[in-house]
Amino acid sequence: MSRYDRNIKTLSVEENEKLKDYKVCVVGCGGLGGYIIEMIGRLGIGHITAVDGDYFSESNLNRQILSNNLNLTKNKAVEAKKRMEKVNDLIKINPIEIFINKNNVLDILKEHDLVIDAVDSIETRFLLQDACEKLKIPLIHGAIAGWYGQVTTIFPGDRTLDIIYKNKSAKGVEQSLGNPSFTPALVASIEVSEALKVLINRGENLRRKVLMIDLLYQDFEVLDLNQ
Repeated sequence: MSRYDRNIKTLSVEENEKLKDYKVCVVGCGGLGGYIIEMIGRLGIGHITAVDGDYFSESNLNRQILSNNLNLTKNKAVEAKKRMEKVNDLIKINPIEIFINKNNVLDILKEHDLVIDAVDSIETRFLLQDACEKLKIPLIHGAIAGWYGQVTTIFPGDRTLDIIYKNKSAKGVEQSLGNPSFTPALVASIEVSEALKVLINRGENLRRKVLMIDLLYQDFEVLDLNQ
């Protein structure tokens, strides 16, 4: 099948074939999540759970790849499924049309090989970290605001978010710095590359490290959290 020909050499034939067996949960289908779902779907990740209780609005059109003039007011997770049915009908998309919370998080995340954080709430990120630790599932974290972004890979027990965020109930800075089109696309790409490396167990990932991105001055710095 020629669909995945251009994956090969980046991936081995065996690695590429294995992608169809992985189950990945993407929490959030907006700015980050839309791009993440698009990329892992095109790669050939066989089972994707898309979680979001929100609906597209006009303010999403500047950056959220799943949004368009025709699906405003439609649920983001459902629209992710519709989009991927057009892009890659070989994969299975399970849309969860609710927000994740302490009562449903374990049921939603269980039986996945990997979870990708695409939310905009620090409190929800800690909820994901706690649940992934209990379920022994790796978590890829990403966050964006204006010109800036960050990515880290969290394995069960690492508690990396405890180092990055000192205040679990703090509000993010997205609203004060804005969200253009390019930052979520870049950060989502890095999250997907981290996810792929974890799944195929190859390369060096951002475990116990955080990649800090400043696109205004093209400054990329990896902070070692072990020091």
